[in-house]
Amino acid sequence: MRPRNVWQAMSAPGFLLSAWPWRAVAYLLTGAFAGAVTLVALVVVVTVGGALALVVVGLPLLVLTALAGLAVARLERLRLRLADRAPAPDRPRRQPTAYGPWPWLTTRLREPASWRDLGHALLFATVLWPLDALVVTAALALPLATLATPLLMATVGDGEEAKVLKQWTVTTWPTAFGAAVLGLLLLVLGAYALGLAAGARAALTRVLLGTPREAALDARVVELTRSRVRLVDAFEAERRRIERDLHDGAQQRLVALTMTLGLARLDAPPGPLADQLAKAHGEAGRALEELRELIHGIHPKVLADHGLAAAVEDAADRSAVPVDVSLELPGRLPRAVEAAAYFVVCEALANVAKHSGADRAEVTGGHRDGRLRLEIRDNGRGGAEDRARVGAAEPGAGAGADADLDPGADVDAEARAGSGLTGLADRVSVLDGRISLSSPPGGPTLLRVEIPCEWTTEPFA
Repeated sequence: MRPRNVWQAMSAPGFLLSAWPWRAVAYLLTGAFAGAVTLVALVVVVTVGGALALVVVGLPLLVLTALAGLAVARLERLRLRLADRAPAPDRPRRQPTAYGPWPWLTTRLREPASWRDLGHALLFATVLWPLDALVVTAALALPLATLATPLLMATVGDGEEAKVLKQWTVTTWPTAFGAAVLGLLLLVLGAYALGLAAGARAALTRVLLGTPREAALDARVVELTRSRVRLVDAFEAERRRIERDLHDGAQQRLVALTMTLGLARLDAPPGPLADQLAKAHGEAGRALEELRELIHGIHPKVLADHGLAAAVEDAADRSAVPVDVSLELPGRLPRAVEAAAYFVVCEALANVAKHSGADRAEVTGGHRDGRLRLEIRDNGRGGAEDRARVGAAEPGAGAGADADLDPGADVDAEARAGSGLTGLADRVSVLDGRISLSSPPGGPTLLRVEIPCEWTTEPFA
């Protein structure tokens, strides 16, 4: 496996022959150089800002130091790739409320991330770069100087003596070559020391410049929530497009075909041809009915035109079990919420007709406290909890207590074939909603649905 950073490269064989020792040296050397430049730049910024502060109190110094912190942070994230291939993500930044340099600058000065970057720049300019220079000197320059002892003895000392690190005098060739062997060993150890130092330095930089774990997780959750909402909206838009195309295209062609076959049937004389036309006319009529049911199942027109309350009333009228509807919805809800709630009600009423043995059902609810709340009751024989086996009763609750429906829970074959409760939980969970079920043996059954949402003012097609 290809090493991702210097730590992984050091634990693998062939580290000394790879490019990672050179990358570690480059990382530390550029750190020493960049730190020295940063120190000089900060001194200049403080000097210039202090002079300007005599005219405009404190503001130039504040602006210049904040910009210096941003620039150093950007440079360090680029340099980090020398010791670690994984990029260091920038901290979440606030977006300016307007275009132009001044809104951008005021936004940067108000966010804590800019001041953390400035703190890193000050630490980098005063503490970190001298350590980088010290490590490179100790791990690279000293072993190279010891390794060059025979060369120094032959050139500078005229073959008679040489100074090793300007501390020890070597007067014989065997001692000089022994010092060279020692320098070679020190160079090998220095390569690993440079790797350790570069890895530790990169890890520290990642901690100082990276996003805190909690903030990163929060940002990830927010982005996932937004992407899920976008997917739901895109799915609903595509479903409405399919419904519109079927309604305006295929359905109209089937209507025309049915009328043509009906007219041909009337004009045909009695006999085999008239019988075939009658059969074709009946098949076309049944196909038209099935297409209308399909269109209604994709996205009913009453839901798009008149909202959730009217669509639930329509579903109740078509239910095999008499249903009483009482919904307090004075306005429109977001499209995705209306669609999810409508199909949950339809599926629940289908379950009532297929499995409950009830002779009466009721749909009640409304919008309160920023949530759409729906309740579907029936007076059937109950036992839906046992059939579905989704979720579990709340701790300490007896039979008939609410059980949350977990979309990821195991569902038995009967639930897959009949109840469809897991599908309801999946549909609602996409919108951060919740479904709870109370269905003790003997009944009654109560299905509660809660979906967070607000009223919408967007136009509906």
